[in-house]
Amino acid sequence: MWRTPLAPSWFTPRPAGRFRPGSIIGPVTDLETRAAPSRAGALRRAAPALAGYAAVRALGLLALFLWSAARDKNAYTLLTARWDALWYVRVAELGYGYEVRLANGDVHSNLAFFPLLPWLERLVAAVSPLSYADGGFLVSAVASLAAAWGIFAVADHVYGRRAGVCAVLLWAVLPVGIVQSMAYSESLFTALAAWALYAVLTGRWVTAGALALFAGLTRPVGLAVVAAVWAAAVASFVRDRRAAGQDAPRVPAAGTRARRVLGMALAPLGTACYVLWVGHRTGKGPLGYLDVQAGWRNGFDGGYAFARFAAEKFTSFPSALAGVGLIAGVVSVVWLYVTGVRQRQPLPLLVYTGIVTALALCASSYFGSKPRLLMPAFTLLLPLGLALAKVRTRRSATILGSVAVASAVYGAFWLNGSGPP
Repeated sequence: MWRTPLAPSWFTPRPAGRFRPGSIIGPVTDLETRAAPSRAGALRRAAPALAGYAAVRALGLLALFLWSAARDKNAYTLLTARWDALWYVRVAELGYGYEVRLANGDVHSNLAFFPLLPWLERLVAAVSPLSYADGGFLVSAVASLAAAWGIFAVADHVYGRRAGVCAVLLWAVLPVGIVQSMAYSESLFTALAAWALYAVLTGRWVTAGALALFAGLTRPVGLAVVAAVWAAAVASFVRDRRAAGQDAPRVPAAGTRARRVLGMALAPLGTACYVLWVGHRTGKGPLGYLDVQAGWRNGFDGGYAFARFAAEKFTSFPSALAGVGLIAGVVSVVWLYVTGVRQRQPLPLLVYTGIVTALALCASSYFGSKPRLLMPAFTLLLPLGLALAKVRTRRSATILGSVAVASAVYGAFWLNGSGPP
């Protein structure tokens, strides 16, 4: 088992199994043989992380409501009926087909927004007196707690309980963490992605495939969850084939292999069905969704637009500081990913992190949206959670508390200003 030098015995990181030297495929022990704790036991184990997460989100909302009141703005409107939240409400209320034509010729179509969140908003409105916007806020609130629990489950499974708590709190105190409380799809997607990854790590292939399906109905980056499920399944089949030629290792039963295949089959259905439906709706075939995104000036250019944006910051001294900050941010993200590789995180986590990060940084969308697009990449925070878990409790609490206050103030300032692009 990998151990951290000088770490006390009560805080030895607890990987899912003993990792092969130099391998990132995953644990030697078969994933399907590891029993997960009961739901009640898992909830008790995650309780400190969930309580801390709820406290951070409550602080962020309090700061937002106070700041908005001082500026004579409605904080609840900012959370539920502005920017993308308004587009989701329109999908729930009017269905697909609504679009706005701008003076420059761009067409903003609501086909760009995946359907799961609007479906849930419509469901809440149908079974309760709440409006569609209220339903979006409720779904986001529940999903954010589910996401926090899923992040803890993944981090606890790989590194141990203390690192799991720290990872959840780090996700809560992100500078744009207020988005987790908005009627946006980030919290819902992160919850589905985190639990899909946990299902993969514990060998629940059908559950992982089903969750990947729903993640694919939530955001385009659902492809990252699909890729993680497929990568883990293929690696498992390769491991089984190698084990079949040896006497000692146990080869999984045919039923286990069948569940793996079923999980792989389910995983891409959400994304595929919606993208194909959009292509049929627009009459432009499988690439129709890309045309819809192009109307929003969104696309994938390998990072060219982002690099040009950063380079333009060096044209004058004050803006050059911002350029240095951008470069430092990208370097930090890459460093966190490389650290995860060096720590031999399980393959599905590395695949998921890599794709989410690449899609966020290499998209041609407005730079201001990139921190929000990176929010589902919670796996980038696992090395930081592990490092913070080594620090004494009082010191780590001071660090996280200070960052939580700064995040709450920034979130209130941000939503009362430009808001999320």
